[in-house]
Amino acid sequence: MSRLLVTELWKGYGGAPVLQDLQLDVPAGSLTAVLGLSGCGKTTLLRVIAGFERAERGAVSLGGKTLDDGRTYLPPEQRSVGYVPQEGALFPHLSVQQNVGFGLPRRERRGRQVTALLEMVGIAALAKRLPHELSGGEQQRVALARSLARRPQALLLDEPFSSLDASLRSRVREEVHTLLREQGVTTVLVTHDQEEALSLADTVAVLRDGRIIQHAEPAELYERPADERLARFLGAVNLIEARFEHGTALTALGALALRGEPPASAAGVVMVRPEQLDVRVSGSDGEGAGTGLGGHVERCRYYGHDALLHIRPEQRERPADTLEPEHLHGSEQPQVSELLLARVHGEQALAIGTRVSVAAHGAATALR
Repeated sequence: MSRLLVTELWKGYGGAPVLQDLQLDVPAGSLTAVLGLSGCGKTTLLRVIAGFERAERGAVSLGGKTLDDGRTYLPPEQRSVGYVPQEGALFPHLSVQQNVGFGLPRRERRGRQVTALLEMVGIAALAKRLPHELSGGEQQRVALARSLARRPQALLLDEPFSSLDASLRSRVREEVHTLLREQGVTTVLVTHDQEEALSLADTVAVLRDGRIIQHAEPAELYERPADERLARFLGAVNLIEARFEHGTALTALGALALRGEPPASAAGVVMVRPEQLDVRVSGSDGEGAGTGLGGHVERCRYYGHDALLHIRPEQRERPADTLEPEHLHGSEQPQVSELLLARVHGEQALAIGTRVSVAAHGAATALR
């Protein structure tokens, strides 16, 4: 197992920078997801690591061996790096067995190693088939087996599941994740799918405008994003005004412990995820409202296993998105967003117009 290290990497095309002073540290044997929008530089990063592109500045090393630093440059075939492109890129005229063994010495292409790889990814029975005779998931397994054939120290996956339909994508990525765990190969997966990154990776590095803006374990990233833009990118959020006292955020939804160091300011805006909201049905006269904030369901998005409620609070003054901390003075009541988002179990989906009370649990993250 080998550690992959990228330091102060710069790369551009036609004078326009794509990667700028990029830093990435992938521990040996781990899976790191590089998450970002289309066009942010994810594929360019993989191509530089693989050796298909030269770095303009900075360095790339694997297992302590320099791959590219402006003075030393190893071509792709000498890097011990496997690469799985988005579409698999199988040779259409070669069988599954021939595709997997393509990069091996000729004497090994029909040997036990190729058979073992096919068995490992569950496609041994398909060895004689051509790529067009395979499903999308089977083609991805072939591409993965081919990339592992030369026993690389690192494996690069360029959005390998994006072309699969939803049900197949979920199953194939779980199978690939299990396989990579068993192999213990250092892996970088690039994706624009937040769910994929958070559920599969040991750590997630978020790439924005050519820079890694945060690199952390999935839970840390989701609960303590670097800024508001990243918080929204990772999932739905509620931005709620708060007063800060002794490590606690005092909000209209209740008192919430603050994650991390308390802010220096006395008031600001905190992030609460939809799954942190507790929703109770209340009567038209307010009966059953308890101590929560009153409101009514304005929209309900039902997904089967859960539902997302859009709740209009009774308090409809300036939303947190437009209020700066200096607008809060003394004992003024903290406000909430114009709409609250609450994620509930599917059987708790409520009809539009239902009166509810809303409270929050867990910890909050101060964003401003």
